[in-house]
Amino acid sequence: MPENVQFKVDETIKRNRLDKFLFEQITSVSKMHLRNLIESDECTVNGEIKPAGYHLLVDDLVEIKVDTAAETAMTPEALPLKIVYDDDEIIVVDKVSEMLVHPTLGQKNGALLNALSYYLNGENALQNQSANNSPKSKIIRPVLVHRLDRQTSGLIVIAKTPRAARILSAHFQRKLIEKKYFAVVQGVVSEDSGIINAPIGRFSEEKIWNVKADGKPAETVFRVLQRLPGKTLLELEPITGRTNQLRIHCAYFGCPIIGDEKYGGMEFSRLCLHAAKLNFYHPGENKRMEFTSEIPLEMNLLLKN
Repeated sequence: MPENVQFKVDETIKRNRLDKFLFEQITSVSKMHLRNLIESDECTVNGEIKPAGYHLLVDDLVEIKVDTAAETAMTPEALPLKIVYDDDEIIVVDKVSEMLVHPTLGQKNGALLNALSYYLNGENALQNQSANNSPKSKIIRPVLVHRLDRQTSGLIVIAKTPRAARILSAHFQRKLIEKKYFAVVQGVVSEDSGIINAPIGRFSEEKIWNVKADGKPAETVFRVLQRLPGKTLLELEPITGRTNQLRIHCAYFGCPIIGDEKYGGMEFSRLCLHAAKLNFYHPGENKRMEFTSEIPLEMNLLLKN
């Protein structure tokens, strides 16, 4: 049942946006649920309705009517994870192919965030939270700062605190984070290396992203790692981050990724695209960190046949 919850703003959190303040204070429900409550006038500041972007002041009294038992988009699930690195601020995971990174309206379970919520908080997290009826629990909410396609495997870094999320997001925008992928493509690429420049946009009627004359600029650097009869192992580095960029650019280049039937690739057991290298500054210690992941077994066997 919904209950009225109150928070008093202190000096350390003044000028924070109302929505972001509530995201940090109430971790037992999803951000979307909290946004909906604000938009539905279920939240007040000093007794007055305020928009989500309202900047809080010292001694403001925030009240919100929230159901702490409402379904969250990150319901914990005991799913297998390959943890590469874990500390108080970030966690790096080597994601398997066919795992969504976050739940969707059509699929609320089986995603990376579901698995991380369980891993970070334990199997009794939601039970304890419900029993205590406390919206301000110590549940860790993992925050995505970048994404991988469902079919793409490999390295992804997730923030464990709002501060880490803000810093890593800013680093992505400033292009301080380096990502490189392995891709097995159809055909033999003759150039040893090069750059693919082709704008990407969405075709609304087909509901598909592809090269589009009036799309947003997109750039991918490629380097040949191995040539084999009828196929090539490439290292790909996306300079921009458009939707399905690497898949689209490989197809545009005339060498679609094997397993990518959506963009003209031959049928295979999986999409042969793997996030193999991840390089970034730690949001707390500001030291450069580098992670690598070996090519998956299915892709390796394909190269040997």
